[in-house]
Amino acid sequence: MMGLDNPIHIAFLLILVLLVFGAKRLPEMGKSLGSGMRGFKDSLTGEGAQTTLTAQQAATTTPTPVTPVAGLSAMPADGNPPQAPPAA
Repeated sequence: MMGLDNPIHIAFLLILVLLVFGAKRLPEMGKSLGSGMRGFKDSLTGEGAQTTLTAQQAATTTPTPVTPVAGLSAMPADGNPPQAPPAA
């Protein structure tokens, strides 16, 4: 029997992959493969689109609080900066 069910064959393949790609590249390849598989699964189930849509809705409906800075006057609602009072 010459399949991958033999542990020696699996060990041989792992050693071969380690020699070809090196120890530094294996974690990067695993992370890339995992994110690709996760993206593929999300595209099939539609979970990624729902998460993105929910994040976009939250970003557009949540107002950003404005914190006043000491020493600066607030900008009026019309968008024009306040005018300095005329000198006496």
